[in-house]
Amino acid sequence: MSEPVLGIIGGTGLTNLSSLEVSRRQVVRTPYGEPSGALTFGEIRGLPVVFLARHGYGHTIVPHQVNYRANLWAMHSVGVRKVVSVASVGGIAPELGPGVLAVPHQIIDYTWGRKSTFFEGPDQPVTHIDFTHPYTLSLREEILAAAHTAGESVVPQGVYAVTQGPRLETAAEIDRLERDGATMVGMTGMPEAALARELDVQYAAIAVVVNHAAGRGDSRDGISLDDIHAVMRQAVGRARNILETVVAAHGRP
Repeated sequence: MSEPVLGIIGGTGLTNLSSLEVSRRQVVRTPYGEPSGALTFGEIRGLPVVFLARHGYGHTIVPHQVNYRANLWAMHSVGVRKVVSVASVGGIAPELGPGVLAVPHQIIDYTWGRKSTFFEGPDQPVTHIDFTHPYTLSLREEILAAAHTAGESVVPQGVYAVTQGPRLETAAEIDRLERDGATMVGMTGMPEAALARELDVQYAAIAVVVNHAAGRGDSRDGISLDDIHAVMRQAVGRARNILETVVAAHGRP
């Protein structure tokens, strides 16, 4: 198989791709430690893809302990130049109710203590990247076009607030995020997006809304984890459908 260029990073609820015909798995050693797991190489609709489960294939790595640098470096090292991320989020905006899919266009980072750059250490020059648009515009358009082709409804934009986790947020914290302009909240969007930019890897995300954020909608008095899992099972199938269509479009000349 020729070197793949499209990578998929799956979040909560997407630890595997049922449509992926696996050819091999490869453990990649990186200067930044171990990735979340072995890279899974295979094909979707006859086209090459590399898949990685962000939280590990047993879903055992909490958001703030994901080795984002190793994950992105490993994918880049095997030839991946585009990454589509899938992440579960809580909906803050009224239109982002449970089961909705969205393609965010902006990020606000509230995390702390995570290794967030490749450019650090005594042998590395201070390097700044432009992050005005954190998601690659052309790849976002590919995802939106794929959703249309697949017949899947998506909200075409959103502001993703990234919190530290692993606990969910308080209602007052969600009020603050909303005042800041966030429309959804999750725990893994950063530093993943920034690290991809440092490696010159195109990066965009599909956000799967699995619950109303704290204090909103049916989460006004609390969040049911059982309900989250039920919504996730249904919505992740739709995200897979979009991913397959992205891959198919990516392979067309």
